[in-house]
Amino acid sequence: MKDLNELFLEELADIYDAEKQLIKALPKMAEQANAPELQSAFEDHLEQTQEHVHRLEEVFELFEQKPKGKKCEAMAGLIEEAQSLMKEEAAPAVMDAALIAAAQKVEHYEIATYGCLRTWAELLGKDEAIDLLEETLNEEKDVDESLTDIATSINQEATDEEEEASEEEESPKRGRTE
Repeated sequence: MKDLNELFLEELADIYDAEKQLIKALPKMAEQANAPELQSAFEDHLEQTQEHVHRLEEVFELFEQKPKGKKCEAMAGLIEEAQSLMKEEAAPAVMDAALIAAAQKVEHYEIATYGCLRTWAELLGKDEAIDLLEETLNEEKDVDESLTDIATSINQEATDEEEEASEEEESPKRGRTE
């Protein structure tokens, strides 16, 4: 890469692929979620993510480029980690807490990427791209905040499930005489 413009286009291709990978992963995460509000959050974010792809295509056009993806290894790894979690046997709230953590890792990656792209678009004097990228950046931040709000109750439920499981393990021992 010889200049910021090339770096910008590389990162744009990376996040374009990342968003497309996420479009495939979110329905599986929604299906695995137990809490209706978490399922809904994943479904809503799927619609948003589809819009993010369209915005990225507009940004490519502003740079007179055809939209193209470059394999985003980071997103592939984050999704693989989430898929691994979904294969685990877990109490419902514990699974939801794990899904929220996985989703927030994705959101933080996206926030970092869109923040860089937005800054670089500003340096490159691409005002329309700035607006598109900033809109997506703000939506990603909102999703992260929403997941944090949902996690407040889910994490408490997961703690309650842990306490109940611990009490169930101890109760047979109490009644036995040795």
